[in-house]
Amino acid sequence: MFYYMLSEKLLISLDEYSSFEEISESEAEKYKGMIFALSRLNPEKGRRSFSVSHENFLFLREENLNLLVRPIDSNINLPQWIKLAIVSNRVTALNTEYPNWQEVLTYATPSKWRINVVGLGDVGGTLLTGLRLLGVANINSLGLYDRDVSRIERYKYELSQILSPDMKEDSIKIISLKEEEVFDCDMFVFCVSVGVPEVGKESTDVRLVQFEGNAKIISHYATLARNNGFKGVFAVVSDPVDLLCKAAFIASNKDSAGNMDFKGLAPEQIRGYGLGVMNARACYYAMQKDTTKHYLHEGRAFGPHGEGLVIADSIINYNEDLSEALTHSTKTANLQVRSAGFKPYIAPALSSGALSILATINSQWHYSATFIGGAFMGSKNRLLPSGTELETLDLSETLLSKLNSTYKLLSEFI
Repeated sequence: MFYYMLSEKLLISLDEYSSFEEISESEAEKYKGMIFALSRLNPEKGRRSFSVSHENFLFLREENLNLLVRPIDSNINLPQWIKLAIVSNRVTALNTEYPNWQEVLTYATPSKWRINVVGLGDVGGTLLTGLRLLGVANINSLGLYDRDVSRIERYKYELSQILSPDMKEDSIKIISLKEEEVFDCDMFVFCVSVGVPEVGKESTDVRLVQFEGNAKIISHYATLARNNGFKGVFAVVSDPVDLLCKAAFIASNKDSAGNMDFKGLAPEQIRGYGLGVMNARACYYAMQKDTTKHYLHEGRAFGPHGEGLVIADSIINYNEDLSEALTHSTKTANLQVRSAGFKPYIAPALSSGALSILATINSQWHYSATFIGGAFMGSKNRLLPSGTELETLDLSETLLSKLNSTYKLLSEFI
């Protein structure tokens, strides 16, 4: 193994990098900061960086859905001090095939986040309300932008007047933005949505109806993020989140000639927030029967916010029949609200949006879609100073097969 110092950071690699300052293992062992493990993966199929949660993930040659499977045995011989660093979440995998990979060495997540929300409709407004009420400890400011200026004015007034008796919420600054200012933040939240079917005119999967229109808009903002050299989190809340994440990644990484150069948003910067409400809906339906109540403690949600969703009743003792029933109820829950005459936006804005975003900035486990081998796949994960850590599980062959079918569906859509 080779050991290098660059920008006062320790790099480790199985490959030789002749342009870096090489040091001895004894010197490397004394280093107590974040360690960066270098690898070379095709940027179309590999993340720029992520948190190494197991030694088997240290020098990956390929990324696929097996990243969600808990490794049993180690396939690499490592010094004990590196093993301890992995257990302590002090190791970041770093893909040197990205032209801007060295930016990862100097990036640090903020202690208090500046969050800008674009799209102040039903979802955006409700999400902002949740962040205002619950984000006092970790949010510095909430920036507001919508092409309808009257909406910006409305929410500037409304959010500024949400105060508990102790007035702690007043520590969060409420800021009106112009479009050219939307990427002056630590997290950009995309809540713009066009083509939402009217109540009574919806199809089986309302979310896919919105893809074409929303993809054009998110591509505009993804390109804007590239032009602004945005280094923060690009959060997608609009439907269909998983496919829009991929659209944003592609749009941001094209040069002026339309060729992919991977100089825009890194895949790990983009996160889709749609699975939180699917887990919440699964919990709601699971509580209706004694046979499925165990989902609350044993179950998991995977995949997209819509077609391809997989609700597993238990990761301890997976039951396909119970899981299929829960999946169906969860997928069609939005149609139940629509049948009552209303658009279902409150639960998504809070469960998938505000609460999951707060969990993200607090480095807590939550549901969101992240980049795995070329597709954005929803699963439980957390954002650490070392990068994104995916939850790994002992998955049954039946469940893993279903997840691979969903993964293939997402991979082939764009």
